[in-house]
Amino acid sequence: MNKKKKSPVLWLYLLLFSILLISFLTNTGNKIPEISWLEFERDILSQNDVEKIEVINQSVALIYIKSEEGSGSEIKSLQDRFYGSASRPQYSIRLGSLENFEKKLDEAQKDFAPEDQVQIRYVDRFEWSAFLSWIMPLAFLFLIWIFILGRMTSRGRAGSMFNFTKSTAKLTTKETKSSITFDDVAGLKEAKTEIMEIVDFLKNPEHYTRLGAKIPKGVMLVGPPGTGKTLLAKAVAGEAQVPFFFLSGSEFVEMFVGVGASRVRDLFKQAKEHAPSIVFIDEIDAVGRARNRANVFQANDERENTLNQLLAELDGFGVNTGVIVLAATNRADILDKALLRPGRFDRHIYLELPSQKERMEIFKVHIRPLKLAADIDLENLSKLCPGFSGADIANICNEAALIAARKKSDKVCQADFMRARDRIVGGIERKNKITSAKEKEIIAYHEAGHAVSSWHLKHVDSLMKVSIIPRGKSLGSAWYLPEERQIVTKSQFIDQICASLGGRVAEEIVFGDVSSGALDDLEKVTKQAYNMVAYLGLDEEIGPISFYDSTGKNEQMLVKPYSEEMAQRIDREVHKLVTTAYERTRELLMEHRDELEALTRLLIKKEVVDKDDLEEIMGKRNTSLQGESVR
Repeated sequence: MNKKKKSPVLWLYLLLFSILLISFLTNTGNKIPEISWLEFERDILSQNDVEKIEVINQSVALIYIKSEEGSGSEIKSLQDRFYGSASRPQYSIRLGSLENFEKKLDEAQKDFAPEDQVQIRYVDRFEWSAFLSWIMPLAFLFLIWIFILGRMTSRGRAGSMFNFTKSTAKLTTKETKSSITFDDVAGLKEAKTEIMEIVDFLKNPEHYTRLGAKIPKGVMLVGPPGTGKTLLAKAVAGEAQVPFFFLSGSEFVEMFVGVGASRVRDLFKQAKEHAPSIVFIDEIDAVGRARNRANVFQANDERENTLNQLLAELDGFGVNTGVIVLAATNRADILDKALLRPGRFDRHIYLELPSQKERMEIFKVHIRPLKLAADIDLENLSKLCPGFSGADIANICNEAALIAARKKSDKVCQADFMRARDRIVGGIERKNKITSAKEKEIIAYHEAGHAVSSWHLKHVDSLMKVSIIPRGKSLGSAWYLPEERQIVTKSQFIDQICASLGGRVAEEIVFGDVSSGALDDLEKVTKQAYNMVAYLGLDEEIGPISFYDSTGKNEQMLVKPYSEEMAQRIDREVHKLVTTAYERTRELLMEHRDELEALTRLLIKKEVVDKDDLEEIMGKRNTSLQGESVR
């Protein structure tokens, strides 16, 4: 087995430490005491104890003392203290001016006999201590720099400091391709069809080029979070027999000017060298945000330069032969129009939330690694998860396995999936949150109000379960099984508002007072009413007018897209709509007051009331059951 080589940086540190140690020991052992000219003239030169003087580099004078016994006692003590001998200097004088030192020495020795006068010897010498005094800080900074570069390299920051303008895209080849294939992508049939066509074009281009067809240059994947955009790209990497470059849009953005544009150029340079190839840019909105005047004060010039370079590479004067760009975002409304035009991203693939049939297919994919019991009903599970994305379904499957593991079960059963669904939608149960019987009674009447009003309203989804066990931030919940609709009528909106107000109305009828527990209901009702009046054109007074802005530009403005007079009219109609629904709900609950009281007593007793108990109290409700939600 090969021995691990020591890093060159470690050897540099050892060398630096050795030089510092030697320098310290040398300077400590050979340090010469420094004296002033006055001390030299009074205590040494006047006693005629000087053997010779050496001037080193015209800056320091070294004093050598005679070793005769006739030397003064003070001088002898200094010699003993500083290990004085004839072979080395005993004192030093730092010279400000060499000419001034020579002049003072001549004046001090003018009365000396010629044989007693001390001569000066001039010596030029290389001083290691002076050299180390300025080279060591530079060496220390250099080693710190080497250390930082080593840490950056070990973390994969583009190899080294000199490569920070290079692309950080991860390359997937035939040898290192993703293990995910199109078989692992459930649902998304239309999206898979278009993506598979591109993969087939790269594998068999002659089938298309013989008819004069051209490969699309770019494909934009658009959809809500968790619908499978990145998963679809990983499947492309697993299926394609060509190099696949993967990176995030935020990796183009740096604090250094010009780095983003340089990384775009380097990315497409690498892709062309490996052509035919695929480039996938996840969360492209990080660099593809629309350029407009509102961004002038945001100092995002570097991001815009990166976008300009990306536009030039996608469809500039250069030719990207055999390079296909995939991009994904969940904020297509804020992307620059120049980025979305044909010739850059020729295809826009919209990934919607899965339907009931597609949810069943997604469940089949995610339950593969689980040990399941015989009572698993995937069709029922898919119906009970309307509006769930693929990521939500994957989370339910994992949570169900965790719940079964906590119970020490050998297999995951249907009840585990139901508990997992309830926990993800409503939060974890918090049975100790309610502290008094009075609060429990208020919550029971509140949830019973929702249940009774929704049960007798024609256009409200079917009620499946009512609970007064706190979950997450809610103190109680009513579980519904809604139909999957593409459009909603005005009558359905109004019935939903009435059902949402049922809890507050029940509190007012029974207690003659209201609580803060209806905050979430009132928030949803108010937003829904404003949408009906200002956006959907469902109000008779305002008429078929919509102030909805699909481009999102109005959000950047400080004023509303309508006048103050229109704002007052909208506020009046919203207030009228909500108060009318409130009175309608009051009349409904007063008519079914006995059912309200019976359901409340049952809730206080059992805490959770299911569909069978509801039918026993309020009779059978003729409504088709096609999906479920919590309110």
